[in-house]
Amino acid sequence: MGARIEHLVTSGTFALDGGEWDVDNNVWIVGDDTEAVVIDAAHDAAAIEAALGGRTLRAVICTHAHNDHIDAAPALADAANAPILLHPDDLPLWEQTHPHRAPDAELADGQELEVAGVRLTVLHTPGHAPGAVCLYAPELGTVFTGDTLFQGGPGATGRSFSHFPTIIDSIRDRLLTLPPETTVATGHGDSTTIGAEAPQLDDWIARGH
Repeated sequence: MGARIEHLVTSGTFALDGGEWDVDNNVWIVGDDTEAVVIDAAHDAAAIEAALGGRTLRAVICTHAHNDHIDAAPALADAANAPILLHPDDLPLWEQTHPHRAPDAELADGQELEVAGVRLTVLHTPGHAPGAVCLYAPELGTVFTGDTLFQGGPGATGRSFSHFPTIIDSIRDRLLTLPPETTVATGHGDSTTIGAEAPQLDDWIARGH
């Protein structure tokens, strides 16, 4: 069977700036019957490993380094002997959660990763976090946006390491230029499409949301 996208929801805690919130996270698995990558290893390494079902894990890709997106990354990577990939601008956030375990390799804007014959292009989209990235898979008609773009608006920018004008620029310049039919696979909640979100840009700016 060819490359496909699988979806797992895990639950845990998001902690930043002294606060804690219960959250459900989307974990995305992209691959075929023999190999896969995991996008955002959240909360439950055992559940993600079970969903892989013995396939070779090529990489654990982090869209950003808020703890709820990376807390299970070292355990999953170590169990599967796979590298953890993170944009270097998010190392200060990563070190808050994993001070004694560095990522294995860096993500860079424009970098292409390949799994099961599918290309994932790294788009650096700072704003929610300095090293936030999205991963565009044109063959699958999907962009994995982490917490940069959700159904109904951009990711939160009210906490440290975040900046609203920057996330707006990232969404306008890097995401809304993708084909309108592109599925937006988000870090939390329901998926959407580029075409559904693009007309709302001016409203988001006006609301400062």
